Amino acid sequence: MKKIKWDQRLIGITGARGVGKTTLLLQYLSEKYQNNRNASLYVSLDHIWFSKNTLLDLADQFSKSGGIVLVLDEVHKYPNWSREIKNINDFYPELQIIFTGSSLLEILNSAADLSRRAVMYALKGLSFREFLNYDQGFDFPIVSLETIFKDHLRISEEIISEAKPLKFWNDYLSHGYYPFYKEFGDLYHQQVRSIVNLILEVELPMLRKVEVAYIPKIKQLLAIIADSVPFTPNISKLSEKIGINRTTLLTYLHFLEECGLIYGLHQNAEGVSLLQKPEKIYLNNPNLAFALGSNVDVGNVRETFFLNQLSTEHQLSLPRNSDFQIDKSWVVEVGGKNKKSNPNCDIYAIDNIEYGLDKRIPLWLFGFLY
Repeated sequence: MKKIKWDQRLIGITGARGVGKTTLLLQYLSEKYQNNRNASLYVSLDHIWFSKNTLLDLADQFSKSGGIVLVLDEVHKYPNWSREIKNINDFYPELQIIFTGSSLLEILNSAADLSRRAVMYALKGLSFREFLNYDQGFDFPIVSLETIFKDHLRISEEIISEAKPLKFWNDYLSHGYYPFYKEFGDLYHQQVRSIVNLILEVELPMLRKVEVAYIPKIKQLLAIIADSVPFTPNISKLSEKIGINRTTLLTYLHFLEECGLIYGLHQNAEGVSLLQKPEKIYLNNPNLAFALGSNVDVGNVRETFFLNQLSTEHQLSLPRNSDFQIDKSWVVEVGGKNKKSNPNCDIYAIDNIEYGLDKRIPLWLFGFLY
């Protein structure tokens, strides 16, 4: 909420289903317009009202009644949303429009040219820092990667003086990424699986025109990845096992990454084409491993956490003789307390330690990057 420049006339927020886009907007409206409720209007575009009315109708009525901020949730469920939002933006200069959509939303390729008009933001799930603040009421600030590398011992001491991060560590890995964990409790993993099904069965056919008949193939692909992450794909064998050709398989992998379910790691992170095979495939976040996988491996969860937290603000690639390379600069290995030295490695992200030493940095601390 603090990162978004709310004074812009046209704001777009994308993100995977379940990360909290709707809650974010409702909280913002509640705080900003609590003394002037008629100034703002929140609408979900899957509402039945739009079966007989248009967005332009809504904007016209709202503007005439003195409206200021029009919030449009889940625009991807409304046909020709981009064209009508462009028209509203042009014809009703007194209105501010804030809209949300799936992570699959393609504003750059939309029929109307919104890319030059809209300021776009991508909302991720909770970082470990955000989880501690949300779950336990702390107020820990963001720490940059460079600061962690240079001064991790001091930062760890400051954090541990207020909280014991390892006390909450396993809770976060299991159920701390999607903010709705408080609402669903023991049914959290079931809800995560329901969201995955909605993404595959509704959003992919709607936004990527995937034929419904192929959805079981994509589910089978995701199940194979979930049980073997980090997954080193043999495209020929995998396409034969699932029963689809190589090009279709690589396209499906790309779709799964777009919708926030997997992450493909390449040796060269720049200029990756749609049909380029990733060297390794991870689930997008550790919670998915617990919700989808039948065999949760601690080493895989560690690497998935590191990749998830770093990839929000940094570019990661696969080096030849280690786990990750960050921004073409730092080579990092992720492991437990007994992780052996590697001459090719600059930094070690070590699990189950409170404090680091020299190049060995607590893995949990990388959860404070956003």
